Amino acid sequence: MLCQSIFTKTPVILDDIFHQFVTGLRQTSLIEFIAVIAGIVSVWFSRKENILVFPTGLINTIIYIYLSIKGHLLGEASVNIYYTIMSIYGWILWSRKDESKHSIIIIKHSSLKEWAMHLLFFAAFYFAIYLALSYLKKEFASGAIPAADAFASATAYTGMWLMAKKKVESWYWWILTNIASIPLYFVKGYVFTSFQFLVLLIMAFAGLVSWQKKANYARS
Repeated sequence: MLCQSIFTKTPVILDDIFHQFVTGLRQTSLIEFIAVIAGIVSVWFSRKENILVFPTGLINTIIYIYLSIKGHLLGEASVNIYYTIMSIYGWILWSRKDESKHSIIIIKHSSLKEWAMHLLFFAAFYFAIYLALSYLKKEFASGAIPAADAFASATAYTGMWLMAKKKVESWYWWILTNIASIPLYFVKGYVFTSFQFLVLLIMAFAGLVSWQKKANYARS
């Protein structure tokens, strides 16, 4: 009886999600549409190791600072402020050339020591954001979801930091960010943005494969 009940309810649930998705797309604002397109283009440039990842990314992050605050996604708002700063920092790093006009920063894997630093970096931001959002939820932003928002935010902080340094492992953190952000933005009503993270998730796997090949080639 339990299995029969589950199979009976599943089509209804999927139908509700589909209708919510269609309704959300119809309600998507022009500014959100521009941000989504800019975000997808930015990740495409990132996979190609093209410096245009940063100017296109800045369009995306600046718009999402506004949208995140509006949707009570305060952790994500902080992420996009951080993205904006790190995009400028990464733009400067990626622009640096040696005497042969080759980029000084190359794609490479992280050492075990660096992995430990990445995990500490993530943990510090996760708990800081979680505690801050737990307080803000009570006082100012009742719509905040502290655990999910903090996870999506902390993984994004880590991924952006590592991408600026051209670390292959940045893509692992982007994958986690995208997985967490798909349902987070969906329940907040930003359906097109949720769809964006689904596209970015697929692109993140492609980016991981591409950067791994480049790192292995540089090491050989």
